[in-house]
Amino acid sequence: MSRSSWAGDDVEALRELAASFFTNEALPREEEFAAQGFPSKDMWQAAGKIGLLCASVPEEYGGGGGTFAHEVAIIEAQIRTGAGAMAIIVHAGIVAHYVNAYATEEQKRRWLPRMAAGDLVGAVAMTEPGTGSDLQNVATKAVRDGDEYVISGAKTFITNGHTAGLVVIVAKTDTAQGAHGVSLLVAEVGDLGQEVPGFQRGRVLKKVGQHSTDTAELFFDGLRVPAENLLGGVEGQGFIQLMVQLPQERLLVAAAGMAMLEAAVDHTVAYTKQREAFGKPLFKLQNTRFELAECATIARVARVFFDDCVEKHLAGGLDATTASMAKYWITDRQTEVIDRCVQLHGGYGYMLEYPIARLFADGRVQRIYGGANEIMKELISRSL
Repeated sequence: MSRSSWAGDDVEALRELAASFFTNEALPREEEFAAQGFPSKDMWQAAGKIGLLCASVPEEYGGGGGTFAHEVAIIEAQIRTGAGAMAIIVHAGIVAHYVNAYATEEQKRRWLPRMAAGDLVGAVAMTEPGTGSDLQNVATKAVRDGDEYVISGAKTFITNGHTAGLVVIVAKTDTAQGAHGVSLLVAEVGDLGQEVPGFQRGRVLKKVGQHSTDTAELFFDGLRVPAENLLGGVEGQGFIQLMVQLPQERLLVAAAGMAMLEAAVDHTVAYTKQREAFGKPLFKLQNTRFELAECATIARVARVFFDDCVEKHLAGGLDATTASMAKYWITDRQTEVIDRCVQLHGGYGYMLEYPIARLFADGRVQRIYGGANEIMKELISRSL
């Protein structure tokens, strides 16, 4: 992988540190985490100890004081090593930034250092059993009762949901106002196994891929949250807050897609050069070389587009339309290229002991979460 223009020496140093950690500490425990369906708390704490969590959160709140570029370097290193258990994208790239952008000063100092240390795992509860990308129609309700909100509803497909101690909940504070009735509230739900009245963790969901990554159902039945935990301090700002943060979320998904795409090409070039068929390496066959030439070209074009988006985001100029383009187009190309690379592996491409098979299974959901790609196209079309 060639060095991106946005990756300075400090970013590359962090990438190397992350690659070493994921290879030596996290990857050996992938099977353990896959069997239980979530990474253990000590792995989060180990990552936090060396500065891999909240790298772009200001140092005054316990973070690394870096930029979005540092978050991308960590994500790329994690995916390329195959140690995918910890959803750092959600914890550090999304939840921490909601807190940093909208929480009070006291809340930032209470929550962010613990998130950076891996002592407090973050999740964002958006999706519901009956509501996916249509966030303005969530059914979860938050009713004001004195100096508290009482939350009732159900969420599903929640990344980090099983182990989260801090959950940003998307809820309706006014059911008559559509998007203007949506608010974000932060719930401190304790450590795994701790009883919190009105809160229950549901199943750890069994997925097609990403078996080691924590994805769960969450249930709220009269959960009481302090009124001061309303992000932004004013009801009805949730949808706007979501829209402001979603471009970064979608670029993070694109970052994962970019890393998967490039990893698939690299793994397949290496495999076809050592695997023999008809008395010679697969790479010597013209069809193999042509397929890989096309896949490598797609990867290069995607990288140029992605790097341009990162540079724009670092400069504060990435618009929602371009972020949607990056999310949909790169994850579509990621899925296409991985599928072609599986084919070049033959039967071994279907065996989970090979990285390409895990990329195939883990990567398919990229076109769904963070806003389905069809929704991305609809958003893009509104700007035309």
